[in-house]
Amino acid sequence: MTTNQNPPTPKTALVTGASRGIGRAIAETLAGEGYHLYLTCRRSEAELTQLSHYLSETFSVSCTPILADMGNPQDVERVFVEISELTVLVNNAGISHVGLLHEMSPQQWQSLMDVNLNALFYTCRLAIPLMLQRHAGKILNISSVWGNVGASMEVAYSASKGGVNAFTKALAKELAPSGIQVNAIACGLIDTDMNRGFSAEDLEALRAEIPADRIGQSGEVARLALSLLNAPDYLTGQIITMDGGWT
Repeated sequence: MTTNQNPPTPKTALVTGASRGIGRAIAETLAGEGYHLYLTCRRSEAELTQLSHYLSETFSVSCTPILADMGNPQDVERVFVEISELTVLVNNAGISHVGLLHEMSPQQWQSLMDVNLNALFYTCRLAIPLMLQRHAGKILNISSVWGNVGASMEVAYSASKGGVNAFTKALAKELAPSGIQVNAIACGLIDTDMNRGFSAEDLEALRAEIPADRIGQSGEVARLALSLLNAPDYLTGQIITMDGGWT
């Protein structure tokens, strides 16, 4: 006797800022786990399209590249027009600003806050209803150790990531009764394009402060991200610091 069973719901993930660095590593890791992907970036359309083709061909998953500024609510709404169901949201898109606070313009401040913090509101408000349909979901925010302790010359960046941490903790409490996990990874010094803006001397000075005696790799963040996405539902509202013992 045979019984009719509904096919399992496909695993789907939206990864923002996915054209390079941590976002790219997370996208590749999720594709290897069978996730169908929606990937965004703000400018690197050719890189994102190339990555999408590679992931689709290598892992036999669907992969939709979308050029969008996640700090722009209209762009985010356009992204979600493409998405009918969502298992995982990874808020990774981010920008930095190094300089004295009193020399920063209001436009620079607003742009950084839009991408690093406001984007979480824009994505989550549209992702949550999709997750509520299944009474399950995972939201993972990529933060920074500077959101924990602050950094001189990076006041705006530190403030935005501190906001990410508070956002994560509060939303986790709000969504826990609905079976939706919300966590964040506070990254230390990771070998990404954002940090390659530092001089070799500055990077060496920073590396010398890290007990692990090296700079972290994007793939390591991706493996931690997958661990959090596979963690029991009871793990929520956590800011997991990954910095080689630095802070």
